Amino acid sequence: MSKRIYLNAFTQACPTPQSEGQWKNPRDRSVPGFNNPEFWIDLARTAERGCFDTLFFADVHGVYDVYGGNMDAGIRHGVQVPGNDPTLLLALLAHETKHLGFLVTCSTTYFPPYVTAKLFSSLDHFTAGRIGWNIVTSYLESAARNGLGELLEHDERYERAEEYMDVCYKLWEQSWDDDAFVLDAENDVLVDPARVRKINHHGKYFAVEGPHMCAPTIQRTPYLVQAGQSPRGYAFGAKHAEALFVVFQNRHKAAEGVAKVRALEAANGRGSGAVKFMQGVGVVVAETQQELELKVARYKGYAAIEGLLALFGGWTGIDLAGFRPEDEIGAFDSNHIKQFAAFFAEIDPQKRWTFAEVCEYMKLASITPLIAGTPTQVADELELWIDEGGVDGFNLIPIDQPGSLADFVDLVVPELQRRGRVQADYGATGLSLRERFNGAGNTRLPPQHRAKQV
Repeated sequence: MSKRIYLNAFTQACPTPQSEGQWKNPRDRSVPGFNNPEFWIDLARTAERGCFDTLFFADVHGVYDVYGGNMDAGIRHGVQVPGNDPTLLLALLAHETKHLGFLVTCSTTYFPPYVTAKLFSSLDHFTAGRIGWNIVTSYLESAARNGLGELLEHDERYERAEEYMDVCYKLWEQSWDDDAFVLDAENDVLVDPARVRKINHHGKYFAVEGPHMCAPTIQRTPYLVQAGQSPRGYAFGAKHAEALFVVFQNRHKAAEGVAKVRALEAANGRGSGAVKFMQGVGVVVAETQQELELKVARYKGYAAIEGLLALFGGWTGIDLAGFRPEDEIGAFDSNHIKQFAAFFAEIDPQKRWTFAEVCEYMKLASITPLIAGTPTQVADELELWIDEGGVDGFNLIPIDQPGSLADFVDLVVPELQRRGRVQADYGATGLSLRERFNGAGNTRLPPQHRAKQV
């Protein structure tokens, strides 16, 4: 039996999430749509029409100001700015859909765990258990300068996040009994105090007394997703995450990364396959080769290279301003540039990448692999990522919005459904988001998970 493919639609409550410059594309409706709830309702309904598992909202809390040493390029090209708070949309989008799950980013660096626990419990209640948390430790130094908290060194951010998760787990899993609501009218007792308890957490980074502000939700703990492919990120994900957002350069690197996390799963006492891998991909699809070539050319014509370099600078801390088109990126001594060159070398080891070629590669969906083809060709490539790379599904990065998602739903999903690789309906997956990924009846975390052991 063929392995089932999970589908997630990526977005961000801003004009251009990752394909900078597409706001100029007449097909793109994200400006001014990103300020209009109807735009997001339409996007969510399109994802549900395609039987997607989730709609994921990324989020940041600062501007991209590494490129050129200032924020000008990031502001000029709308690099994830202006950006609204996506959490305010999710209850509305859940009301306007019946099955679609929702994931949203929340930073362990910039929000107290008590607030985060309340936020996700509230969302889990308001979405009837269709909510998940993309756990991030944040990376933009500009956000720290907004008074949101200290941006610690990379690995220490993860150490702090470990304790942060334990606080949330105690609030979600321990503070309230399922039967705390007694509704005893005769004795005038709504909630039994004996079934609600403080957590009294005292650690290196946090002191949280409790109790949790919210009663238990369908899932108790929201579905947990994480994006981080450093060694420390993998270790964190193997302990906490139920799914990882990953960007592997090719299927070979995917198989290597999956094997690393599978070994870490075992070390954490979790069963093999406890973590799902959602590979980031950009897709351009058309019914004929001629139409496809025209479509790719149009997309590339709207790309804003400076905006893409500003985005890349924020992600990596590497300022690529001043490079000449003919410069070979592997010829520079900087450690950051060497890491940058190594990433592209894995894409094509035979190629000596120039700066111009790197810019050309990133025009659509940035560093995310791009699959361009007819519906059959795209489906073939996606299957290879699953069968050879070992990933479990895809995080679909849009080129334009809502066009990229609509094209995928209308052209690729039917082909994958014919092959039996994606769900044709939501009938047997259960109500909660965790059931969507782990099967009906698996609404709550298993006993092997860290949340059950703190």
